[in-house]
Amino acid sequence: QVQLVESGGGLVQAGGSLRLSCAASGRTFSNYAMGWFRQAPGKEREFVGGINWNGGSTYYADSVKGRFTISRDNAMRTVYLQMNSLKLEDTAVYYCAARFEWSNEYTSWGQGTQVTVSS
Repeated sequence: QVQLVESGGGLVQAGGSLRLSCAASGRTFSNYAMGWFRQAPGKEREFVGGINWNGGSTYYADSVKGRFTISRDNAMRTVYLQMNSLKLEDTAVYYCAARFEWSNEYTSWGQGTQVTVSS
C-alpha cells in the first residue's frame, strides 16, 4: 500500500482559496488513482473529486465543480486540491485516498487535514 500525508489545511474566509497537498510514500505512486474526500461534523464522509493515474482525467462532486481543481505531480508523488471561492459549507476534515487504477475501492487513506471557512 501507499502511505499518505495531507497538509495545507487551515482557516480561511468565505470566498478565499486554499490548496491542500497529499504526499505519498511507499509503492509506485503512478499505479494509483487518487481521490479527495471530506467529512463535516455530524455528517457522513463524502467524495469531493478524483484524478486518474497520469492526471489526464479528473472528476468532481457537483457541490465543488467549477470551484475545486485536482492535480498531481507523479515525480513529486503528490496530489493537490486547489479550492477557490470557498463557502461555509466547505468546512470539513479533508482526506486524500488512493486506489489501484483498475479498482473501485480506495484502500489507502491519509490522516486528514482540517479546513475551516469563516464568514
